Amino acid sequence: MPDTFNSTTPLIEDEAFLSPGTFSSADDYAANPRFLELQEELRCVLFSAVASLEPSTYTSPAPLQPTEGPQPRPPRQSLDFTRVRSIPKIRLIFYLKNWITECAPYLDKFDESRHFGVHIPILAQGSPALFYAILAFSARQTERKACLDKAYDSLELYQESIRLLAPLLQAKDPNVLVTICILAVMELMSVSPRDWRRHVEGCAALFDLFNVNGLSGGHLQAVFWCYARMELCGAIISNGAESTVLPLDKWIPAMPQASSKEAQEDIIRDLFCEKGHVSADMHANWAVYLCAKTCDLSCRRTRFLELGETSDDTRPFSEQWSRLWEELQYWIEQRPPAMLPIKTTGMGSGQIFPEILFAHWAAISGNQLYHAASIMMLDMRPVERGPPPSKPHFSAIWHARRVCGISLTNPHSGNLINAIQPLYIAGKLLSHHSEHVEVAKLFKIIERTTGWGALWRLKDLERAWGYEPGEISGVI
Repeated sequence: MPDTFNSTTPLIEDEAFLSPGTFSSADDYAANPRFLELQEELRCVLFSAVASLEPSTYTSPAPLQPTEGPQPRPPRQSLDFTRVRSIPKIRLIFYLKNWITECAPYLDKFDESRHFGVHIPILAQGSPALFYAILAFSARQTERKACLDKAYDSLELYQESIRLLAPLLQAKDPNVLVTICILAVMELMSVSPRDWRRHVEGCAALFDLFNVNGLSGGHLQAVFWCYARMELCGAIISNGAESTVLPLDKWIPAMPQASSKEAQEDIIRDLFCEKGHVSADMHANWAVYLCAKTCDLSCRRTRFLELGETSDDTRPFSEQWSRLWEELQYWIEQRPPAMLPIKTTGMGSGQIFPEILFAHWAAISGNQLYHAASIMMLDMRPVERGPPPSKPHFSAIWHARRVCGISLTNPHSGNLINAIQPLYIAGKLLSHHSEHVEVAKLFKIIERTTGWGALWRLKDLERAWGYEPGEISGVI
């Protein structure tokens, strides 16, 4: 693919995988032999199922539509708390409550229908594997938040969910994706982020097998975008070395044959815009897609320059870059009202970062991902395009300060978790000590309030900023 990519900017930076072996509190769990065995067992169960089932012949179940007249009520089912007798029922009930109040909002941040908080617990009444996955996730979040490094309720529950999975997989029920996705998120909460591919590969194979994508509708669509955010996290961590496990053309329904790449991209844009009616949730999901597309462009460029690999997109790199940049600007210009900030302030009077307040959960991460994608795009801006215009959105540091300001102004726990990678991307551009201190405080807040490991990224930033290990993190 001659001329497709240029080599005027750095390739994979030396700090791409600087994260140390110990990431945060309670990380003995990640090295626990039993946990490692269960991880491998889950992988084997998933890939064995994928190999034994027929190739992709399933269609996503349509969302339930209201019908006329009274409908028969399904038989009432009770949640089964008896399968793990080593954990008292009162503690299992606490984990269920914690799922609804603490954990589900993490996963529902792009979903006004609150599928993880409302619909999936109802679905779990008929699926013990899903029920125990919910309890395992909640138990793990509780253990991490309280730094309980010798508590293993989550392992017991994780094991029980895995044990119950095989019959669901053999039944070819797409709802098994809910259970698999929750277990994958739990694993990512617990282990080295450098292993991210191991935790999403099984999910990717099953989403492909069941033809579930980001526009499938209903709870499976919500589950897909939860999975997609894990994919994006991993692609950012790889820093141009890898793209998403599930190819981006599988994130959307099969496309009709288009006359050109640009025409195909227009069709995809219309899918997210819903033919002029843009919902806040779908606009935020579109930001995830565009950010993943940015990572994919970076990866393809790196592979072309370092390995000589070509892709099916034969347009020159500058043309691909320009088109994706235009898509990002279209995203920001077409935001529905709920995606706009309700208050924005500047940086005067000693204020380090701007205040950017959003009323909608999805708006927080959606806008932050736009800024993160813009930073990555500007980092690989083709030199032949000349000096960038003097507009704010062509300034990487402008985007970086807005990434930080969004997290400081909007302390929603789910969005703080989603901010770990954007904050790292933005933080590398900051040069003043006071900015470093504020970002370090943010990482500590994320870990302390959510139970999600974040300090490993702060350690990466300390090195990128030129500090000794612990010089910033150890004093705040």
